[in-house]
Amino acid sequence: MHLPCPLQIPFSSPSLTSMASPLLQNRASMDSVFTFSFFLFFSLCFCRSSGYSATAFACDAGSNPAVAGFGFCNGSLGFKERVGDLVKRLTLPEKIGFLINDAGNVSRLGIPKYEWWSEALHGVSYVGPGTKYSNVVPSSTSFPQVILTAASFNASLFEAIGKVVSTEARAMYNVGLAGLTYWSPNVNIFRDPRWGRGQETPGEDPLLSSKYAAGYVRGLQQRDDGDPDRLKVAACCKHYTAYDLDNWKGTDRYHFNAVVTPQDLEDTFQPPFKSCVIDGNVASVMCSYNQVNGKPTCADPDLLAGVIRGQWKLNGYIVSDCDSVDVLYNSQHYTKSPEEAAAKTILAGLDLDCGNFLGKHTEAAVKAGLVNEAAIDKAVSNNFQTLMRLGFFDGNPSKQLYGKLGPKDVCTPEHQELAREAARQGIVLLKNTPKSLPLSASAIKSLAVIGPNANVTKTMIGNYEGIPCKYTTPLQGLSAVVSTTYQPGCINVACSSAQLDEAKKIAASADAAVLVVGSDQSIEAESRDRVDLNLPGMQSVLITEVAKASKGPVILIIMTGGGMDITFAKNNDKITSILWVGFPGEAGGAAIADVIFGSFNPCGRLPMTWYPQSYVEKVPMTNMNMRPDPSSGYPGRTYRFYTGETVYSFGDGLSYSDYKHHLVKAPKLVSIPLEEGHICHSYNCQSLDVVQERCQNLGLDVHLRVKNVGQRSGSHTVFLYSSPPSMDNSPQKYLLGFEKVSLGAGGETVVRFKVDVCKDLSVADEVGSRKVLLGLHVLHVGTVKHSLNVRI
Repeated sequence: MHLPCPLQIPFSSPSLTSMASPLLQNRASMDSVFTFSFFLFFSLCFCRSSGYSATAFACDAGSNPAVAGFGFCNGSLGFKERVGDLVKRLTLPEKIGFLINDAGNVSRLGIPKYEWWSEALHGVSYVGPGTKYSNVVPSSTSFPQVILTAASFNASLFEAIGKVVSTEARAMYNVGLAGLTYWSPNVNIFRDPRWGRGQETPGEDPLLSSKYAAGYVRGLQQRDDGDPDRLKVAACCKHYTAYDLDNWKGTDRYHFNAVVTPQDLEDTFQPPFKSCVIDGNVASVMCSYNQVNGKPTCADPDLLAGVIRGQWKLNGYIVSDCDSVDVLYNSQHYTKSPEEAAAKTILAGLDLDCGNFLGKHTEAAVKAGLVNEAAIDKAVSNNFQTLMRLGFFDGNPSKQLYGKLGPKDVCTPEHQELAREAARQGIVLLKNTPKSLPLSASAIKSLAVIGPNANVTKTMIGNYEGIPCKYTTPLQGLSAVVSTTYQPGCINVACSSAQLDEAKKIAASADAAVLVVGSDQSIEAESRDRVDLNLPGMQSVLITEVAKASKGPVILIIMTGGGMDITFAKNNDKITSILWVGFPGEAGGAAIADVIFGSFNPCGRLPMTWYPQSYVEKVPMTNMNMRPDPSSGYPGRTYRFYTGETVYSFGDGLSYSDYKHHLVKAPKLVSIPLEEGHICHSYNCQSLDVVQERCQNLGLDVHLRVKNVGQRSGSHTVFLYSSPPSMDNSPQKYLLGFEKVSLGAGGETVVRFKVDVCKDLSVADEVGSRKVLLGLHVLHVGTVKHSLNVRI
């Protein structure tokens, strides 16, 4: 646990009142909730069982007057000065104790133990030792798994979820159940559909992933007082970089060397991390297990000190994935000795080791002359400054901005409703035969609910989960609207055998049938990549037989993290509607019912391509190349480069309304100013390097009128794509921007995009440099296309 014992009551205190006073100050957020006697009992038992140190809070002069004279406890000084004062007071062994996630206490300075490792991927999580639940806070809000939230394409929602999660995290910190540093979000690109952790990511598109990254980070970190130097909680963007293979056909993440071209690194794998740091001001970046082009990422000075801290100017700390330093020595054999591994990672820019490798081997590395103490000082300074920004060294949290938060602020009705709303906004309607959906609650007298995921609970919250406030399963959500009958059809998602007769029987007698199939963590998960894209076991047989027997509409619900080859269902006329619901979180069943019965108009769009099974049969997961290679028949990856057949495409998604787009404003020509004597005045240049002087104030406006021509109000995502000139292996198209708009039936609005020419119209060349291609760029929104000529 992070927080030391909140109760430090001297039993020589003259009265119960004086005993109660420091307690109530330390836990002011729980005033009026518990009696003092319960506090006393709870605190004594909890502290004893948790092994807390004697000091309640760092720099709490109220309970430890000795700390008042320490410069690092002086809040009137700047962070840099306070950190410097602290570091110079520490011995080398004490400093090394702050290089690991289970950071040691320094009792002589009043510094308690701190556990850095907490997770908050889509809600506060019990994964990692930094967070736990108790009868004080037994649960927290569990939002949809990230891939479904990303399908909303709603940047304001990304931030709103982050804000709720950080509020609940602070509330749990105040009662000793959580930390202040959260190793979330996962912003890796969902490069290959088989990846077990694709569910944790915002999908395959660098722009969407970047917008999600910055939005969720701001929601977690930004304080309500607007102080940009301080943090509500500290987020961490992971896993840096080109990490998207866990365990596939004998290749695992601990041994994989991702061979990545400079071009793919620049325009695919790095953008979400760059946006995290530059746009989100994230407090941390986590380096990954894998190697990139022969170097472990956690020991690569170019990637860490060079890019993250040098080019992007990270204000925070760099942490390893758990045991990564151990892995690069013991599994990858990158160094000859453990001391060399410790030295190389610290000198590359690593500040914190999730694990104990640096704790064991750093002192010996210093004594051997492989790394000097100044490098250790630099690393721990980055860690301490992050804790300073969080208020960890400001004494009793009850006196700080979020000190009044407590159990009453976790699982509030508003938070639970946002979880339901996030699931609604993300659900993607992939197929809808006219007049199939929405179902009429008054017309449907009986609904057959079938499938191995029809009544699941934990499956809905995916991985890196916490204990949810409550569950609403698909069956429960649908049963709250109409009368239902239920058959699982298979005992689990593996579906090694199917109980077809029972399922067909209830489908044949019901007015409509809902099939809920897909996967769970036994099929796709961390350390578990898929080998194919088919629905597991006999699920496809169950679906086909139920559809054949059903007398009414058949709604197929796919509950998965990644895409599936469901071509058979897409082409089956008896299956009237198909919905993808990701892993929809604690309120997933209610959200599914909202969409099926029309109280919510679906507006989600796929954040990843759904490939046919034939694609993965010819493309090894280990091939990192994004771009196609016609000479070898390699088809490329994601909608930006892949031109082959898809089951469903990136951005697909239907609504119960129709929307029309009309271009209102966009220039036909953009001229880029060049200094006198530039070589391109004399030669026919095809592109220009992106340089700051040339790019200042070089932008253009694209305005589109969007009209809801349907009979229902709804939300709609407007995608602005660009197809650049075909050179330097440029993408066939890529996303420039997106906006979510809500419109009543017949309503219209104007959506305005500001396009930065050098940022948005540039592409990476083969050596990873950004260039603006001269010539014809085609902008498109839906069926509307507009040609834009870029020239000097």
